[in-house]
Amino acid sequence: MTHSTVLVTGSDRGLGLEFVRQYAERGDDVIATCRSPDKAGELRALAAARPGVSVEKLDVTSDDEVQALASKYFGRPLDILINNAGVLGAPGEQSLGQLKRHHFHDVMDVNAFAALAVSQALRANVLAGAGKKIVAVTSGLGSITVAGGMAKGPYYYRMSKAALNMGMQALGADLRADGVAVAVLSPGTADTAMFAAYREGYAASHSGQPPAVAVAGLIRVIDELDPAKAAQGILRYDGTLVPW
Repeated sequence: MTHSTVLVTGSDRGLGLEFVRQYAERGDDVIATCRSPDKAGELRALAAARPGVSVEKLDVTSDDEVQALASKYFGRPLDILINNAGVLGAPGEQSLGQLKRHHFHDVMDVNAFAALAVSQALRANVLAGAGKKIVAVTSGLGSITVAGGMAKGPYYYRMSKAALNMGMQALGADLRADGVAVAVLSPGTADTAMFAAYREGYAASHSGQPPAVAVAGLIRVIDELDPAKAAQGILRYDGTLVPW
């Protein structure tokens, strides 16, 4: 296994924190970003124990903070960029009869546009790296085939993940000639704080798997990623494919 430099957004909890932990454990350098590092006690403790982990402030909806991060790391090669930051949005505001335009914009900004903004700002870093991989964490709920007929689900979240999928496909088409693999990855149902909110808000009865299991699978998928595979569909943590 070659040594890599990995940048992860939304790394203060859940899947993002687990990405940082597992990449650090295998000896990679990790740039772990989150909105409020001063409140990210578990992440800071992990960074203190792992010299290869750097913690940076990044609100993915702030153009100024995205550009500041890109300026700070100007010229540093990145092998893997993981766009993990995301929000569910308030369940009570994503049902028919309760839809509001500005709430929709908030979810779309974090879940769809932010990944494009971060990827655009750091694309030179990725092009300079040996890995040349950009990934975004999506959801099976962003598959029109899988979730298009789902009644009473979260409108904004589903729409934002479908938009994320299209944005990453477009980015992959633009960067394919440069040898960059751009993919969307699904962790399946992982037992995170977001999933707990989803279960409560939508009376879901199914349970989730440990984040460590989901992330271990996603890292295996990333290790094997190439531009052709990335364009096929939503890649699940277990290596299977979810149709668009």
